[in-house]
Amino acid sequence: MRQLTHKYPLIMDINPKSFIAESYRALRTNIEFSSFDDDLKSIVITSAKPQEGKTTTAVNMAVAFAQAGKSVVLIDADLRKPSIHNIFSKHNRGGLSNIIVKQYRVNEMIQETHIDNLWVITSGPVPPNPSEMLSSNNFTEMLDELKERYSVIIIDTPPALTVTDAQIAAAKCDGVILVVNAGKAKRDSVVKVKEQLEHVKARLLGVVLNNAKRKKRNKQEEYYYESRA
Repeated sequence: MRQLTHKYPLIMDINPKSFIAESYRALRTNIEFSSFDDDLKSIVITSAKPQEGKTTTAVNMAVAFAQAGKSVVLIDADLRKPSIHNIFSKHNRGGLSNIIVKQYRVNEMIQETHIDNLWVITSGPVPPNPSEMLSSNNFTEMLDELKERYSVIIIDTPPALTVTDAQIAAAKCDGVILVVNAGKAKRDSVVKVKEQLEHVKARLLGVVLNNAKRKKRNKQEEYYYESRA
């Protein structure tokens, strides 16, 4: 098992028997059961504001699906503050932004990871017009191509109250997960995000409650992830 040190740890990889890892597996199961009669392949992960744990949730969800034998591609669609290339120690010389403007084909930008069944598409160079790029037909065409080749597509996007990127991506995908930090998020912010997603007719699959205090089983289990998909 590879030990990764980053501010967004891959807990599903480095400590798969932990309580938090089990919570990600529960989240995966909830998503699968919520869509057993639907073709749910592309899932956007967002939050109301920064630092709520959306990227941590995106990468660990991707690993959870990959560990279940699904072929998974994780896309860094945070074209303003990308981080997935750092988490997986991948280059970011090219990626999503290059695919959208047709500089490279999808095949040329997908990178393997050390985790079986999991591939990543990094953000690529930060563009001057992220929202316009995600709303383009080229982005839609890329998603359609990936759906033909992969079982699950996980898309990390910027916080929804900061810019419109998450709503744009969610409207093009099969579902969206909203990550809420129990210690930081305010009810009004969460309600506003929900209304924005409903406005673009995005399908809200559920909410991941992050950093909620729970009764300790031991000193290592002070926080947990609660899935409500």
